Amino acid sequence: MSIKNTIKRVKDARNWVKKNRQLLLLLLAIVIMLILGGCYAGDHDAMLAMVIGGVAGGRHVVDEPLTTDLTREASPDLLLNEIDRQIVKIRPMATPIDQLSRCAGSKHAGSMIIDFYNVDTKPTVALLNEDYEEPSPQSAGDDDAHPCIATDNDDMFDASDTILVQGVYGYEPDGTTRSSKELVLYVLSRDNDGVRVMALNGKKIGAVEQCVPSIAEGTKLVRMGRAATELDVMTPQFEALPRKAQQFCQIFKMQVEESTMHKIANKEVPWTMNDQEEAAIYDMRLGMEKSFLFGVKAKLWDNAKKENVMFTGGIWHQAGKEFTYEDGGLTNDTVIDMMREAFTGNAGSKRKILIGGSEFIGLLNKLDYQRVVTATDTVTKWGIDFTELRSKFGTLYVLLSEVFDECGMQDAAMIIDPEYLQKYTHVPFSAETLNLKASGVRNVDATVLTETSCLVLRYPKAHMRIVKV
Repeated sequence: MSIKNTIKRVKDARNWVKKNRQLLLLLLAIVIMLILGGCYAGDHDAMLAMVIGGVAGGRHVVDEPLTTDLTREASPDLLLNEIDRQIVKIRPMATPIDQLSRCAGSKHAGSMIIDFYNVDTKPTVALLNEDYEEPSPQSAGDDDAHPCIATDNDDMFDASDTILVQGVYGYEPDGTTRSSKELVLYVLSRDNDGVRVMALNGKKIGAVEQCVPSIAEGTKLVRMGRAATELDVMTPQFEALPRKAQQFCQIFKMQVEESTMHKIANKEVPWTMNDQEEAAIYDMRLGMEKSFLFGVKAKLWDNAKKENVMFTGGIWHQAGKEFTYEDGGLTNDTVIDMMREAFTGNAGSKRKILIGGSEFIGLLNKLDYQRVVTATDTVTKWGIDFTELRSKFGTLYVLLSEVFDECGMQDAAMIIDPEYLQKYTHVPFSAETLNLKASGVRNVDATVLTETSCLVLRYPKAHMRIVKV
């Protein structure tokens, strides 16, 4: 090849480079990126964003937007997991009480021992402790118009209260003719002997008018409104003092381990540490559900560990009401009575939750509901699918709880007012990784799940146990 031809080719190449400078620069940049990123010509995997080290030990993302996946890969401890939000998604139907308490929110407890106060509404019904016999016409005197009666709860009555005597009928104004209206009493005073009353529609005995007729033991006395005179300025005071109660938090724990050999072994289906943790959380929640329902509050000394162990009390024992039904099964009338008892006589809400064993739920399903009590479609609340049971008294969200079956209470149930179910948490649910390899204990990956908490029922009479007799 002549020198003239060589010089001509060099000039042609130089001109081509000048014309295609941008294309060459782009190709050079791609080659550099592939080299730095560890991607070779024979590698067919998709190119990933480069995460390179920084001067001060930080990590930097190159040529890609910052995402949570990249952040967890480059700095796994930077992003916090909403642990409790994840827990509520793990089989919520199996642990309704634990699920409800998590969705409703909990209060932080600064101690393992929780002191709280309950206050109920003032009682409105009392029973007569002993028979009251009206005087004979021959012995009737003025004092017999103001007798003293003894009840099983004299303290609920004050001067100027009125009392409806159920099942005992009064008299017409003449005092001799029976009335269709029930007897009503007016409270004059209360002392250590009982409640001194006079009758509004009493009986005329001899020459004495407005006498209280005979009342049998066990008669229901219903406290009604107060009646004052024109000159009355004051009335007996009303006090509602809360009652102190105590509950213990229990330390719930669950540990999950996976050996290094098991971790790296080939598996037919993907089964990782995360799958084991999910199964462990489900089992832990089942245990907590049973403790929250039927646990006994106690403190025991573990002689082997030389420490006290604290146990939380279940809400089953905290309920302030109990309803019983016969062994023959449930009827529509029984269900109406049950709902009346659950929704009356307390300051609770008109929407409550009924959880029960399979036998009790089966009895409910066998009923032919009428217009008075209706079973409607499924509703979803707090991540749980309930069946609505409606009546004139209120609405029940009904759910089967297999925890009742496991605890031998398949024929029992419980009605809970969610407005007055409170969870206290001393240590929130957390997952802690244990480095057992570095400590020389075991060649495993280990995670410990922990929560320290308890449940309490505020306003106990807003909740009710249902048992078979």
